[in-house]
Amino acid sequence: MKIRTLQWITIIAVIGFLGACASSNSGSVYSRDEARKTQTVKTGVVESVRSVKLEGTKSPVGTVAGGAIGGIAGSTVGHGAGSTIAAVIGAVAGGLAGSAAEEAVTRKDAFEITVKLDGGGLVSIVQEADEPFAAGDRVRIVENSGTSRVTH
Repeated sequence: MKIRTLQWITIIAVIGFLGACASSNSGSVYSRDEARKTQTVKTGVVESVRSVKLEGTKSPVGTVAGGAIGGIAGSTVGHGAGSTIAAVIGAVAGGLAGSAAEEAVTRKDAFEITVKLDGGGLVSIVQEADEPFAAGDRVRIVENSGTSRVTH
């Protein structure tokens, strides 16, 4: 009974930790390093918007956490006889599953926004789909240290 409770506590902690690891690629979120820096602003008109996916993070956290959970679960198989082998197999399988789970949990919907600039030229920027854009919208492109974002 204690092992089962420990497994559930570990699983819940890992899921919470993975959610906290997610970073933002939103047009409305700035890093601390971007604050108080000059930004270049260009204006234009949205030519097209396409829905895309931002892949999730692939850090060692999901692999290690999944491996730990799988190892704990595997060690309970056999109650001594073969539990070491089961723990190793569980750790490997859990590591693979944990890595895949981390990527899936942190994956986000995004837009590829193509903008016809007022000064001529065409640019495309991918950012989280947290603000709606449509063809014909007047927008600003804010650039800072290689990072660009589209805003209304």
